[in-house]
Amino acid sequence: MLENLMAWLTGNLSPSARIWTALAPAILACVYFLGGLLLFSIRCAFKGIPRDEETLKRGSTVLVGFFLRHYFFWVIQPLWTVILRSGLPANALSMLSGLLGISAGVALAAGRFALGGWLFLFAGILDVMDGRIARTRKEANPAGAALDSVLDRYVDSAMLMGLAWYYRDTWVLLPALMALLGSSLVPYVRAKGEGLGVSVRDGAMQRLERVLFLGAGTALSPILEAVFWPEEKHPMHWLAVVGLVFVAVMSNYTAITRFRALVRTLAPKRQEARSEKAILGFNAVAGAVATLADFALVLVLVEWLGMLPAWATVVGATLGAVVNYSINRVLTFKSRGAVARQMARYAVVSGTSALLNAGGVALLTLHPQLAYTLVWWLVRGVVYFAWNLPLQRDYVFNDSASDSLMEQRPHAA
Repeated sequence: MLENLMAWLTGNLSPSARIWTALAPAILACVYFLGGLLLFSIRCAFKGIPRDEETLKRGSTVLVGFFLRHYFFWVIQPLWTVILRSGLPANALSMLSGLLGISAGVALAAGRFALGGWLFLFAGILDVMDGRIARTRKEANPAGAALDSVLDRYVDSAMLMGLAWYYRDTWVLLPALMALLGSSLVPYVRAKGEGLGVSVRDGAMQRLERVLFLGAGTALSPILEAVFWPEEKHPMHWLAVVGLVFVAVMSNYTAITRFRALVRTLAPKRQEARSEKAILGFNAVAGAVATLADFALVLVLVEWLGMLPAWATVVGATLGAVVNYSINRVLTFKSRGAVARQMARYAVVSGTSALLNAGGVALLTLHPQLAYTLVWWLVRGVVYFAWNLPLQRDYVFNDSASDSLMEQRPHAA
């Protein structure tokens, strides 16, 4: 018995012990939560879903809907009652949640995924309760809210830093860092919006979802590793990898959608000739037609007229630029601004776009593990959406901005 205890404390576990350290808490949790789900469903069938006012205020997501959220707060009611009657201050629960969450990161860095996952999940449950305890006792105050929010960032960061340390010599380090970035930006955009008087709470990957996917994935991952790869000294923990990649993608997507909604709300309203989807479609068509015209002219100049390919490429690129400009002016943006000014601005945007594309590809290809074809498309996509399209819309073909500029210029006497 003592040997088993020492092995568990030191992490020197056999494959079967690794399975049970992950499975034993899972069995207890599954019995409680699945039994609770059955009772909750029966209760809902006869009396309807018990509505939790805070849950209704916070809203739901695609990943965790209202039914599951109401069920979760219903099933943890016994633990909630015990903590409420214990008299523990809400700030003490916040601190305990923070300590458990940071401990989860330390455990994960050491490769103890079962321990780290369960610590992170329990920290998440306590984090849900602290604010409710304060509001129920009418003790809620800005200091407590600030403490809770800051500790949440420490817990999320510690969890992902632990995973990043464990996967530091593998490709999983990149998703871990991306998840750390996204998990930091999601609450930051919300806080920034609230500071500016705009509510941005939407998004599929909020904190509850991050806790569930990261916590469950890491806590249960040793089971698969012990069954399929029992001799691995540094197992990949594939279930944790799947959860981590999913959180990395969805948290950044949530942050971007929130940021986009915030900017749209705060930006000055402008009259659009057509929807953004139509603009994007026509702009893409203009690029495709311009590319075909460029390629066709190069073929004619080289194959029929015997021009050197380098010079033919210059002439073809010039034609492509003129075709692209013309289609965007007439069809995409329906602009009536001065052609000379627009052409000059279009040349500036095209030139800087070429430099950004070349520089981005050059930087990313410094990492030989990245395929240059993937790098090319990635850089093109980022530069197009972050530079080309916005500048063509707001700088090159923005007739209202040009008119305002003309009105601001002093007129000759």
